[in-house]
Amino acid sequence: MPPRRRSASGYRGVRQRPNGRFYAEIRSGDLRLSLGTYDTAHEAARAFDAAAWCLGRPRLQMNFPDRRLLVAQEDERVMAEWRRRHPEDVAYEQEYWERRREEDTRRRREERLDRRRRKALACAQADLVNAGGRSFFTEEDERWFDIWLSTSDDTNDDDDGADDWSD
Repeated sequence: MPPRRRSASGYRGVRQRPNGRFYAEIRSGDLRLSLGTYDTAHEAARAFDAAAWCLGRPRLQMNFPDRRLLVAQEDERVMAEWRRRHPEDVAYEQEYWERRREEDTRRRREERLDRRRRKALACAQADLVNAGGRSFFTEEDERWFDIWLSTSDDTNDDDDGADDWSD
C-alpha cells in the first residue's frame, strides 16, 4: 500500500480549519483520537508526535522522527528566553559558579600542600632510619605509606606558580 499523502498543513495528522487554526488527531482504523486545536501547524504536529510516541507508534509515523533533537532545540530556546527575562538570575548563577571554582581551587591547593607536608615528613623519617637513627613512626604506622603520595600538580591549570612549600 502506498504511503498516505500528507495534508495541506504539511504535517501528518494535522488539518487546517476554515478559521485558520490547526486541528490534530490520530486515526487508527475506525478509531479517532482528537488532540485539540492549535494556533500553528507546528504546535499541532508536536501534539500529534507526543500522542503517537505515548501510543508506541514507530518513529516513521511521526512528523519529527528525531524527538531528542527537537527537545534539545526547544530547551535551548526556552533557556535563551529565560536568560533574556531574568538577567539578575543569570548574574547570580555566574557569581555562584565563580565562587565555586575559587573554593575548589583553594581546597585543591590545601590538599596538595597537605600531601606534600605528609610526604616530606615520611621521607625525613626514612632518611633518619637509613642514617642509623630512630623514627617516631612505629613499624606498622600507616604514615610510612605517605612516602608514595603523589604531589604532582600537572593536571591543575589553576596553579599560580607560587611555592606551596613556604608557610
